[in-house]
Amino acid sequence: MVLLIGNYPLDRQQSMQRFATMMLHGLTTAGIPAEVIAPTPVFGNLLGQENFIGKWLGYVDKFFFFPRQLRRRVAGQQAIVHICDHSNAMYCGDVANVPVVVTCHDLIAVRSALGEELHCPVSFTGRLLQRWILRSLRRADSVVCVSNATRDDAERLVSRDGPSPKLEIINNGLNYPYRKLAPEDAATRLKTIPGLAPPFVLHVGSNLPRKNRDAVLRIFARNKDKWNARLVFAGDPLTEEQHSLASRLGIAGRVVEIKDAADDLLEALYSCAIAMLYPSLSEGFGWPIIEAQACGCPVVCTDIPPMPETAGSAGLIHDASDEGGFAADLLRLNDPVERATWSEKGLRNAERFSTAKMISRYIDVYRSLGARL
Repeated sequence: MVLLIGNYPLDRQQSMQRFATMMLHGLTTAGIPAEVIAPTPVFGNLLGQENFIGKWLGYVDKFFFFPRQLRRRVAGQQAIVHICDHSNAMYCGDVANVPVVVTCHDLIAVRSALGEELHCPVSFTGRLLQRWILRSLRRADSVVCVSNATRDDAERLVSRDGPSPKLEIINNGLNYPYRKLAPEDAATRLKTIPGLAPPFVLHVGSNLPRKNRDAVLRIFARNKDKWNARLVFAGDPLTEEQHSLASRLGIAGRVVEIKDAADDLLEALYSCAIAMLYPSLSEGFGWPIIEAQACGCPVVCTDIPPMPETAGSAGLIHDASDEGGFAADLLRLNDPVERATWSEKGLRNAERFSTAKMISRYIDVYRSLGARL
């Protein structure tokens, strides 16, 4: 039995919930018994996670009640525990005599807590939490990193100061079977979005500072007099400051926001966009890059690891400060022939990220730790 540890639902970490679901589906499809368990919201439901006290009540659910549930669930089992998100690495100390695998998606918050500048602000209590996570990672039997860049960070931070877990690299697979849609099928799915018409440039992500959405606005605005394109943000709504910036740049009327786009809608957006603009300042893997490429959408991204590793030779890559270069590539991709060339490259690169291959590699890790699967 593989016991997959999922995330606290009230934290609304969609990418991590998708990863746990992907692991569950992949393992069961491969004939491996698996189950997802996660902290149950009890106290956290009282005030909501947006409330400071509510957030601390959520910690009671996560760090007081759930460890007891986990110990009871593991007791007497021939199981392997797989913590699907390194942010829950503290559960390593709550199981005994059972192999523990942790997937490390990135160490951005840990590095920020240690004083590195990664455009990821961390509060005082957040720094304490991240140091707890780092200490806990050292108690795992195996830490699986999703990219070479993340493994380099783990080697530098997790593997120092005494005994350390075995480090592996397993790239993420696609968490949805994204594919290039026929133009008519994609257009049908996009009909429900007010104000959306081709051509458009797409950004997928949150409002975290490291996602660099201000740069997305500035880059797009450089071309505002050269074409009549729109700019689509899929993910968090823009902040008031970002709306103000769009107005000052003269592009407010061209911005389209789509909150929490479902996978089938994202698939259509990727299939129709001129390009996915991704000037992120730090990532652990960069899931939207391969999602876009799997739909034939060219990707223009930064040269900060692991973006070049994930995008491969199919990515149009720039220094984060080269906003003129980003803008020039967007115009270049408006040419159908140029876009078709980069679309084909992206489709080929996305084939590297097979979910079945990812699951097979995890099964190998489980077996290397003595699991009889």
